Amino acid sequence: MLLVVILAAVICGVGIAMGQPRETRLKLLGALLGAVIGLNILLPQENPLRIATGGSAAPWLLLTGFILVILVYRWMLNSLRSRAEPVPQTPPASGTFSDSELKRYARHIVLREVGGAGQKALKNAKVLVVGAGGLGAPVLQYLAAAGVGTIGVIDDDTVENANLQRQVIHKDKSIGMPKVFSAQAEMEAQNPFVTVRPYHRRLDADTAESLIRDYDLVLDGTDNFETRYLVNRACVAAGIPLISGALSQWEGQLSIFDPAKDAPCYQCIFPQAPAAHLAPSCAEAGVIGPLPGVIGAMMASEAIKLITGAGAPLRGQMFIYDALYGENRVIGVSKRADCPICGTPSDAE
Repeated sequence: MLLVVILAAVICGVGIAMGQPRETRLKLLGALLGAVIGLNILLPQENPLRIATGGSAAPWLLLTGFILVILVYRWMLNSLRSRAEPVPQTPPASGTFSDSELKRYARHIVLREVGGAGQKALKNAKVLVVGAGGLGAPVLQYLAAAGVGTIGVIDDDTVENANLQRQVIHKDKSIGMPKVFSAQAEMEAQNPFVTVRPYHRRLDADTAESLIRDYDLVLDGTDNFETRYLVNRACVAAGIPLISGALSQWEGQLSIFDPAKDAPCYQCIFPQAPAAHLAPSCAEAGVIGPLPGVIGAMMASEAIKLITGAGAPLRGQMFIYDALYGENRVIGVSKRADCPICGTPSDAE
């Protein structure tokens, strides 16, 4: 057995001195072990060479088994480690994102449903948000954080003290400032890689359609029916999806209105505005502070899904959330053939 130890030491020493790779030395040691086992099996028991190499194949077979166990264990460990490590994702086309942007959006890029292509789509997207109040605040924050390349925001209002209970994009120092500029400052501070287009004016019939046609998607978070119907008409005319949300006290709702994809428009579901006493404003009826954040964040999620093609957007469905009792439900909604906005004469006949 001493002879085998000496030969193994010689193989290792000479191999190291000659600069042989570790794999080569291990192969030579394996060949030596195989030769020793062969000698102890094939040669007679009294043969001097067999006696010099241990006299029995049993210890060498045990050593071989032990080595194989170690090798199998190491292989399994490496396999598990490779599964645990993040799988490298294909980044967007070279030059599209800076290193800082790739790190910023890494959690999106590793998502199978988004990936590099989806993040590139977000960067190239142009989204218009109507209203920078309760719903607009979280929508704008999350769209900017997600890396939507161009975000337009239109609102003619200024920040008031009473807004700050729920419109979290605005700060106390912004009281008296136009909401669109207050929101712009916060969005650009959060993500300098997005372009914000503020429109400090009221959306009107003369400019609505031309403005909306410059965007790929519209999110409406306004609190009056006149603007909601106006936005809906302009989106239908332009063939652009509309994500609409609404709030009242403890309850919120949202849906995607997209007649171009066989979903209803807003007026299909709400043919006419309810009487004022049936739909009081937040100022009149009140609203729990976090509720706009819940619905607004969901609106932003639906926008990201539409832009990236991920999942199943809320087309033909309306999500309703009751914060007071922690309940939610989804109801189906459908187009009306006689809708004056998205219906056609052939549908109505």
